[in-house]
Amino acid sequence: MLVPVLAQAQHPRLQEKKDEIEAQKIAFITKEINLTSEEAQKFWPVYNQHQKEKQEIRKARREVIRDHKKIEEMSDAEVQKAMETVLTNKQKELDLEKTYHTKYLTVLPVKKVAGLYKAEEKFKRVLLERLKDKKDQRGGHHGNDLDD
Repeated sequence: MLVPVLAQAQHPRLQEKKDEIEAQKIAFITKEINLTSEEAQKFWPVYNQHQKEKQEIRKARREVIRDHKKIEEMSDAEVQKAMETVLTNKQKELDLEKTYHTKYLTVLPVKKVAGLYKAEEKFKRVLLERLKDKKDQRGGHHGNDLDD
């Protein structure tokens, strides 16, 4: 019963963190692909809409996975249907990527579009590295208490 209460208590802080990461991502991508102010004005609305639509598809996929019982408790037909739904959502995401690739090419030169994909991957790696470093610092600190 406490889980929803705890989740609600953390929600504003979590949203704040998401907003902070999003701002960092925008700055990172803008710098990495060297967007001009004119390009940025055309690009960011398209990019933001893409991210919103991608998030909706991923949310639907997560709900399918989360809403199902353990596989062992499901019938073969239920498992098959769940897998098909997940695959359908993955295809929707791929179709979305293709659609937005075309849209990006209408607002940015092809080399900047290629740079965008590279920058997104680089940002993910940087973010994951930061998270790993924070985890190591927390874990490392506890392990070194005897050394102080």
